[in-house]
Amino acid sequence: MIVDRDALRRELRQRRRAVPPAQRLQAAEAVAERLQALPFMPTQGYVAGYWAMDGELALHVWQLRLPPGLVYCLPVLHDDGRLRFAPWRAGDPLVTNRYGIPEPDLGPEACLEAGAIALAVLPLVAFDRSGQRLGMGAGWYDRTFAQRRDSAGPPWLAGVAYSFQEAERLDARSWDVPLDAVCTETETLIPVTA
Repeated sequence: MIVDRDALRRELRQRRRAVPPAQRLQAAEAVAERLQALPFMPTQGYVAGYWAMDGELALHVWQLRLPPGLVYCLPVLHDDGRLRFAPWRAGDPLVTNRYGIPEPDLGPEACLEAGAIALAVLPLVAFDRSGQRLGMGAGWYDRTFAQRRDSAGPPWLAGVAYSFQEAERLDARSWDVPLDAVCTETETLIPVTA
């Protein structure tokens, strides 16, 4: 069965936006615990998250509980169509990118390439049990982590979502980069690779 990706995006984004605040906070707590327990969770180096928008599951709890040897980074759009990652702590200055998403207010020289990240936590609209991820459709994360199509981590890639964002099956496109794990408020999924 071919999934209508645009219809699925519309439906799941609406459901995500409708999650009540108390449920959002509980989910952020549960996901933070699941991320910390990942078998490839680093203890030092750089980890990347995202600024939650459009009902995405927030990462603030996870960020605040990171071990002291880890530096939290946020993605920054780059002119080549790939993301770079800039260190960021709560209270550091932000600017808004062309999609209205806050980014650290740092120059390009302060940004890291994808290969410098030990673990990247990615937002998503839908996922399936094989680790396929459906994003917003612009391909930023797939281009950024394209080297992961043919090699193991690091960087390790973990998706974060509410359990209702699971799809039965997402058809993989040639450019899709599968996830190493998906953490929801109810479970951690680590796909078995062939």
